[in-house]
Amino acid sequence: MLTLAIDTATKVCSVALCRDGELLAEYNIHMGMTHSEGLLPQLEQLLKRTNTKKQDIDLIAVSMGPGSFTGLRIGLATAEAMAYSWQCLLHGVDTLKALAHNIPLEGFVLSPVLDAQKGNYYQALYQWQEGKLVELAGTEVVNKERLLERIAEFGTPALILGECKKLEKLELPNGVKLAPKTLLMPKASSVAFIAEQEFDSEADKKIFGLEPYYIRRSEAEELWEQRQQKQQ
Repeated sequence: MLTLAIDTATKVCSVALCRDGELLAEYNIHMGMTHSEGLLPQLEQLLKRTNTKKQDIDLIAVSMGPGSFTGLRIGLATAEAMAYSWQCLLHGVDTLKALAHNIPLEGFVLSPVLDAQKGNYYQALYQWQEGKLVELAGTEVVNKERLLERIAEFGTPALILGECKKLEKLELPNGVKLAPKTLLMPKASSVAFIAEQEFDSEADKKIFGLEPYYIRRSEAEELWEQRQQKQQ
């Protein structure tokens, strides 16, 4: 199976091409153009450099969130359009699960986090068990204190990874560490590998049925509700 993957859930724009669990090519860009400007040229370059034709793609995998609302919409809309045009399958992957997949290390509690604004984080907990990535606790929006409490519920050693720069000055409990910066960047290759494992030939035919995992409402929606309450 030849899989093209997209991850635009964060400031990083990542695209990858994989075949049956083997990475063929991957581009990760963390600066410069916005996703709306850079994603399509990045995809075109990936296909060109690997001499891949659009009709060769079997599956398109896309990171579904949580993450940047705008980034998620751009990634999903692009993936849907390509899957429809190229007549291939489409599969959505949890962004936090893809982050945890970057560190295939057994014996550790993995805590992928993404910035949820206003001092909060999207957090889930995973662990590799016998070669499989197992979810210990689902995604929640938490503050720093609750983030550490959830980790403590499953013991140590534990690694925090993802958008955790704001946690660098936080005093961490013994056995809890921030993952090396080289492992923090979201990677579309992990999105591809998970999609190939979760692939369902029937369910993934439904190109336009996917919804991003927003978890919380956008800031615009919250402001609108506040204005409505003041007017009442």
